[in-house]
Amino acid sequence: MTPKIPVEPDILWWSIPAAALVALLYFLSPILAPFLFAAILAYISNPVVNWLARHRVGRALGALLVMLLLAGLLALLLLILLPLFVKQIHLLSERLPGFIAQLNDNLLPWIKARFDVELHFDLAELKTLIHENLKGADGLGMKLLASLKIGGLALLGFVVNLLLVPVVLFYLLRDWNLLLARIDGLLPRRWHQRTTAMAREIDVVLAEFLRGQIAVMLLMSLLYVIGLWLAGLEFALPIGIITGMLVFVPYVGMLTGLVLATVVALMQFPSVSGVVPVWIVFGIGQALEGMLVTPLLVGQRIGLHPLAVIFALLAFGQLFGFFGILLALPASAALLVGLRHFRSHYLDSSLYKS
Repeated sequence: MTPKIPVEPDILWWSIPAAALVALLYFLSPILAPFLFAAILAYISNPVVNWLARHRVGRALGALLVMLLLAGLLALLLLILLPLFVKQIHLLSERLPGFIAQLNDNLLPWIKARFDVELHFDLAELKTLIHENLKGADGLGMKLLASLKIGGLALLGFVVNLLLVPVVLFYLLRDWNLLLARIDGLLPRRWHQRTTAMAREIDVVLAEFLRGQIAVMLLMSLLYVIGLWLAGLEFALPIGIITGMLVFVPYVGMLTGLVLATVVALMQFPSVSGVVPVWIVFGIGQALEGMLVTPLLVGQRIGLHPLAVIFALLAFGQLFGFFGILLALPASAALLVGLRHFRSHYLDSSLYKS
C-alpha cells in the first residue's frame, strides 16, 4: 500500500489569513479611507522623518514638523486657488447675461436651422421662475430639511474622517520603523529572506512611481499654466494647477481642466473661436503627457496594461472611494511585483516542470 503524501500546510497558513484580510477590507471599506490616506502620506513623508531622526530630532517632533510642512503646503495651495475661484464666480455672475445673449444670437439660430427646434434663454424669466418655485412650493421646506439632515450626516462623517487623518498620520510617522520591525518579526523564518526581498523590490517600485508621479504633476501644472496663459485665458493659474495636480488619475485631470477652461473661455471671449486655442493647449498637453513626460519621468517601471489600470481604478474606487483611486496604481504596482515572484516560483516548481 502506497503511503499518503502529507499535505504541505504552507498554502493553508497563507490562504486563510489572506482570505480573512480580503473579507476585512471589504466589510470595513467605508471606514478605511482616512487610514489609507494617512498611510499614503506616511509612506511618502517617512524618509523626511528618518532624515530628521539621523540629525538628532526625535521621531515625535519630526512627525509634527513634517505634518506642519504638509499643512503649510496645503494652506499655500488654498491661498493661491481660493481667491482666484472667488473672483471667477464673481465674474461669472457678471458675465452670465452676456453669455446668454450670445447663446440666443449665435447658438440657438444654428440649432433651429439644423434641427428645427425653437429655443430661447431668458435670464429674467429664469430668475423669476426659480423665485416663484422657492416661494410657492409648500413641501419644499420639508424636503430641504430632510436633505439637510442627510447632507449634515454626510458632512459630519467627512469632518470626522478629516480630523482622523492627522491623528493616524502622526502615529504612523512616529512608529513607522517600529511597526515594520514588528511585522518583520512575525514573518516565518523560512519565508523571511524571500518576503523581505519582495518587500524591498516593492518599496523601490513605489518610490520610483511616487517620485516620478510628483514630478509629472508639477511639470504638467507648469505646462498647462503657461499654455493657458499664452492662450489668453484669465484663470490660467488655477485651472492649470488643478489640471496638473489631477493627472495622477488617467484622463480625469485633463477632462476636468478642459471643462473648466471651456466654460471660462466661453464666458471670456466674444466668439467660439476664442475657445479653439484653449482646446489646442489641452490637446498638446495630453500628447506631451502620454508620449513624453510620463514615459520619461515615470517610465514603464510599473508595467501595467491600460485595461489593468482601468480595472484597478474602478475596483479600488468602488471599495475605498476617492482615496481608493489614489491607492489604485501604487497598490497594483506592488501586486504586480508579487505576481512576478509568484510566476518565477511557479516556473521553477515541480508542478510546472512535470
